[in-house]
Amino acid sequence: MDAVNKMYLRFPVARRIEHWVMMLSFTTLALTGLPQRFPNNALSQGILFALGGIHALRVIHHVAAVVMMLGTAWHLLVMGYRVFVMRDQLSMMPTLQDAKDAIQALLYNVGFVKTYPKMGRYTFEEKMEYWAFVWGAAIMGITGFMMWNPITATRYLPGELIPAAKAAHGNEALLAVLAIIVWHMYGVHIKRFNKAMFNGNMNEADMRHEHALELEDIQDGTIERRRPDAATLRKRQRIFYPIAAVLTIGMLGGIYGFINAEQTALTTIPPIVETAPPPPSAP
Repeated sequence: MDAVNKMYLRFPVARRIEHWVMMLSFTTLALTGLPQRFPNNALSQGILFALGGIHALRVIHHVAAVVMMLGTAWHLLVMGYRVFVMRDQLSMMPTLQDAKDAIQALLYNVGFVKTYPKMGRYTFEEKMEYWAFVWGAAIMGITGFMMWNPITATRYLPGELIPAAKAAHGNEALLAVLAIIVWHMYGVHIKRFNKAMFNGNMNEADMRHEHALELEDIQDGTIERRRPDAATLRKRQRIFYPIAAVLTIGMLGGIYGFINAEQTALTTIPPIVETAPPPPSAP
């Protein structure tokens, strides 16, 4: 089988579903958040009209935010399982080698060196995207809580931070959308169309170019030898599952508190119509 047709599994179905959930929630947040950031824009007003007004827009935005929080909680549990039970390497953690790979890739792209860097499970570009998302999610979560629950936030923080949170929330959202359009779309879908998040697989030629070190580990059996045996797996699962259950309850409780800390949303009320008093009766 040639290198183009020989496939290697990169992402199982569960990871692909996780990616789609996060992608759809992010897209929904962008489509409902940016019109609030730029309310006078004609496109923003069109989206506002299509979705049924500002109240519906905010409800959809909040629902998408909750979905993203649930997706983040699930991601933490999955990562915990992979690291503690399966003993997977922390391959998404940045290292000094990533900086060296970035320099070599730049020199390769401008023609100063002839070889592209050999990288492992994740490239330096993928790590940068991942940690940018983590940073952005943290900023959006903190500032989102402050705007969603301003009274609770100002019990512990100066009131001036609420408008500051609004500015940071909107600007970070704009930065995230631009990063997806400019960086992610080009790097994943234009420069080299990566179908791994659609079908889970990558062919050998792309693996050799993008993840040469991982391909070597697969082919020489290193990754398979790292897998724990059945007895060890069960032992670790017995430890992990109770901890995961407690963490799940804690995270769900945190999300519930995020949503229900207070009821401060403005509601639309009918306008008050003042009527003139009746004229005085004639004597």
